[in-house]
Amino acid sequence: MILNQVRNTLRSKYLASVGLNYLRSNTTFNLNRTYTQGLSPSVINSLKVKSDLKEKREESLLGGGQKRIDQQHKKGKLTARERIELLLDDDSFVEYDSFMEHRCSDFGMNKEKYLGDSVVTGRGLINGRTVFVFSQDFTVFGGSLSSVHAKKICKIMDQALVIGAPVIGLNDSGGARIQEGVESLAGYADIFQRNVMASGVIPQISLIMGPCAGGAVYSPALTDFTFMVNDTSYLFITGPDVVKSVTGENVTQQELGGAKVHTQQSGVAHLAFENDIDALIRLRSFINYLPQSNRDNAPLRASNDPSDRIVLSLDQLVPLDNSAAYDMKEIILATIDEKDFFEIMPDYAKNIIVGFARMNGRTVGIVANQPKVAAGCLDINSSVKGARFVRFCDAFNIPIITFVDVPGFLPGTAQEYHGIIRHGAKLLYAFAEATVPKITVITRKAYGGAYDVMSSKHLRGDCNYAWPTAEVAVMGAQGAVKIIFKGTKDIKEKEEEYIDKFANPFPAASRGFVDDIIEPRMTRKIICQDLDLLSTKKLKNPKKKHDNMPL
Repeated sequence: MILNQVRNTLRSKYLASVGLNYLRSNTTFNLNRTYTQGLSPSVINSLKVKSDLKEKREESLLGGGQKRIDQQHKKGKLTARERIELLLDDDSFVEYDSFMEHRCSDFGMNKEKYLGDSVVTGRGLINGRTVFVFSQDFTVFGGSLSSVHAKKICKIMDQALVIGAPVIGLNDSGGARIQEGVESLAGYADIFQRNVMASGVIPQISLIMGPCAGGAVYSPALTDFTFMVNDTSYLFITGPDVVKSVTGENVTQQELGGAKVHTQQSGVAHLAFENDIDALIRLRSFINYLPQSNRDNAPLRASNDPSDRIVLSLDQLVPLDNSAAYDMKEIILATIDEKDFFEIMPDYAKNIIVGFARMNGRTVGIVANQPKVAAGCLDINSSVKGARFVRFCDAFNIPIITFVDVPGFLPGTAQEYHGIIRHGAKLLYAFAEATVPKITVITRKAYGGAYDVMSSKHLRGDCNYAWPTAEVAVMGAQGAVKIIFKGTKDIKEKEEEYIDKFANPFPAASRGFVDDIIEPRMTRKIICQDLDLLSTKKLKNPKKKHDNMPL
């Protein structure tokens, strides 16, 4: 109901504006023709150009025409311009290249042209901050990418790099424009190159709001975050027909590349929204966490949540039984500002939690093991998920807070055969190379190599703390005793001895591997103090062309 109300409001406003302005422009031109006698040709021409300009502007607003706009609405989707209108602050959109047309003359294409072609590009404001945006127009040739379409996108990406502002792509395209052949493919490559050049310089966000197939999928894959819309969007390299002809599989578009597939199974997409309106509103909120570019510090805003707030509930959240599960999200929400947490990839690799929050108004990245899922073990998917997020935070000067409760890496042939060594090294590498402020809190288990990986002091952690419930050891007591005292009869007694010696934070604290053992209730206050201290941190890695992380 809300979706229909907003859509109808947008449509009425949009069509009323188009109709009224079109009438005005034609009336003005007719009046001018009535009174053109005695005027010089240059004056007449100027009046005509002025009138034509108004007419063409209104024509470009209609995209592929009213019939196709209606078809778009029937699918539960907004048009390219309606999406921009919802995403940006009121009256802030400045459009680029609204008069460009495709130049293809093959297959009768010269008889069908639309001003602006199949994408709307420009810049605007989100909560007063500049962003560049392109919105593919499915009403014009199915949003297919032509050489002109690509040039329009490349232009705003180039300017975004120079200015230092995020780029947001609203994708709704059938793919390459077949009639243009290799020119369309060249256009994709031009965009890919700019995606790569912009990576780590300005935030790049892709919102898939319709089809995105073939070569078109690689641009979202190169951006920092890929969001989707349930039921109306899909991403795949080859469609159901090609899959059937090659493999014999019968599969629908949603089963092959829908939002559920990519947010829960493949990990290609970071989050899915209910509909266009939900997606655009949430995207406005999300962008507030990000800096404009890598030249800026993490955003800082006023906070009503006291930085020295004592969180008594944290004292009770970790069970005394170290084998009992608990929800790490409760610790995160209790610690951050106003329980406002924007989780990234919540439905994929649930044994690790990543997302954005604020501490005393400052944006921070949160990385945490989740004991509720696989006991918080690291595996291939969680390692890749965590590494990607850590590297984004490091690229854009966002401090990283890590909550640790990890019994180790997930054992088994499936993990070994699929490369847990290589993939697990990605998370280690990401934490080790990061130069932003890094604060780590060990809430319970920190066993084996996973202890090292999770932003330990040895990986240049700035402030590392342990709760009284923390255990930093090579492995758990039961497994360790079986190895150390193999063949001994008094295993129970030896296990108690091991627990007494290692199942506590003192061995790590006595060696300086944690800076302090803190009461859980003091965690928020201490982290906020450390963030203030580390706000002037300066650390650089050795000069190099680029690194060679284990991809």
